[in-house]
Amino acid sequence: MDKDAIISLLKQINYPGYNRDIVSFGIVNEINFSDNTISIKLNLQKDNKDTDNIKNLIKDLLTKTYPHIKIIFDIHSPATQNNRADEIKALNKVKHIVAIASGKGGVGKSTTTVNLASSLSKDFKIGILDLDIYGPSLQMALGCDQKPSMNSNNMLLPIDSYGMKTMSFGFLNDESAPTIWRGPMVSRMTEQFFSQVDWGELDILFLDLPPGTGDIQLTLVQKIALSGAIIVTTPQDLALLDVKKASDMFGKLNTPIMGVVENMSNFIIDGKIYDDKNNLVNGILTIGNKEYSITNGKFEVELDIFKGKGGLDESNRLNVPLLSRIPLNSELAQATDLGTPYVLKHKNTHINECYKNIGNQIIKQLGL
Repeated sequence: MDKDAIISLLKQINYPGYNRDIVSFGIVNEINFSDNTISIKLNLQKDNKDTDNIKNLIKDLLTKTYPHIKIIFDIHSPATQNNRADEIKALNKVKHIVAIASGKGGVGKSTTTVNLASSLSKDFKIGILDLDIYGPSLQMALGCDQKPSMNSNNMLLPIDSYGMKTMSFGFLNDESAPTIWRGPMVSRMTEQFFSQVDWGELDILFLDLPPGTGDIQLTLVQKIALSGAIIVTTPQDLALLDVKKASDMFGKLNTPIMGVVENMSNFIIDGKIYDDKNNLVNGILTIGNKEYSITNGKFEVELDIFKGKGGLDESNRLNVPLLSRIPLNSELAQATDLGTPYVLKHKNTHINECYKNIGNQIIKQLGL
């Protein structure tokens, strides 16, 4: 029996519900031989509903090729926050690491990361790490064109931006040059952002992940002690299909999901109404079959653009909080493009309160 041959066979088995095989998923930890016995160590939770299914798939496949062997499984629970805490010394002073993820791009994940982090930066020591190697955006969202320097230990120093420690591949790479890397290179770069960056003392390090369930996400959950993950989606059914995969990946790899944020949930129109004598009016504004009150001339109308309930449906499915429903807003989009976090520029707004509310819920869950 040959170990490489065994691994090649196991690569034919996909993790249930995914198109990725159990070897690249990091499920197969170790393979040993003794006489006519194969011992396979698997990184799985013992109470995971997929564990027995995967064991049966392995046994059926291997016994077809090696009909006279005995197969023994050693189920090893993946590392948790407690037993991974000392693996990367650069993170020893980071109290909590929270991933912000989405199933697809364009749902406002990076905007959520920057504004959530900024809303907490006054009262807590906050860091942001942009892990989207192929499409980094933190340098634009924070208006930062600095290059990181090195300390005496040859560690990269995060860039201070609006009182937060920040790092991104966009700080290191030429913006005009495309990143054409294979998975192993991306995984190594991801690890280096943790092991070779001097993060110092932080209450929370927020990770802005690339969309989907690729190599970066797998490297992350296997190597880093995550306190939890926040899932970002939009109301559309299409976004919900993809976000389920991202959510389930964290669940399968024993990372708690802290809640769901629904972006672009509605469109708010507000303004003032005057009568023909230029006096502010009181009354009722009717749009379609809905009525909205007018008080001292002021009105606010919420329009559901996408007609879906993606965030609510996903939070109910996962039995986690719907952290907030953030409306479409041109000023929010412009702030990101101009490099200034919205919450730092627009203090007394509904959207600012949305991000503060998300932050309060996260702080409570983390016990800070």
